[in-house]
Amino acid sequence: MVFQSRVANLWAGVICDLPNVLPSSVQFRKYHLKHHAFQGHYDIDADIPSVWEAKLIGNSFIGKAIWLLLFPIFQLTRPPRLREIQFSSLWVWIDLIVVIAFDLVLIYFFGFMPILYLMASFFFSVGLHPLGGRWIQEHYLVESPQETYSYYGPLNKVAFNVGFHNEHHDFSYVPWNKLPEIRKMAPEFYDTLTYHTSWGKLVWKFLTDKNLSLFSRTIREDRGNVATTRNAESDYHEQIRVKEEV
Repeated sequence: MVFQSRVANLWAGVICDLPNVLPSSVQFRKYHLKHHAFQGHYDIDADIPSVWEAKLIGNSFIGKAIWLLLFPIFQLTRPPRLREIQFSSLWVWIDLIVVIAFDLVLIYFFGFMPILYLMASFFFSVGLHPLGGRWIQEHYLVESPQETYSYYGPLNKVAFNVGFHNEHHDFSYVPWNKLPEIRKMAPEFYDTLTYHTSWGKLVWKFLTDKNLSLFSRTIREDRGNVATTRNAESDYHEQIRVKEEV
């Protein structure tokens, strides 16, 4: 959403991928659009943790801390379970070739240290620290049955307003720099919802609250958007079993 042109936006994503070492922007775009269209559908929404993932992490402080620290790796394990997503396309290959070529240029001129630095930067940018709280803030059931939450705090300044998540889901084609204006235009719709004011506090709550886990998500039973709040492992498994049988 940087330019009006779709092609220009795809190239912008490819360029932003260069310091990430591995390409992700084009594929993430595919997953993200499906997430908006089928939020909470286990076999389509990549934002929903896999059953084995949630069971492995459990409710412990250590388990949830490791999950946040290794968040990118866990995300990479989810695509195989997803349906209706075409993993290969021309733009996926363009992204792959451009990013790998950039990596090889760095290695040729500067050795492997820049690659290690960029990989470490990537992991620290999305994981176990206050900015990583956005992964909890967006859809984890802090106050059920509300399933999407916004963050209104100073860290939006360095996170490109990614905290305005209810606004983003309501108007997904509005650029991030304009999302605060939506809240200002319609405070009666957003200020009446539960929202967060501290990512740091939320990360600590997630790590220490035994009632919060990767199972604390809303799973939808069908494409009719019938939502069922699931905050217990047994219920989560039952919903997935029913979907697989259907």
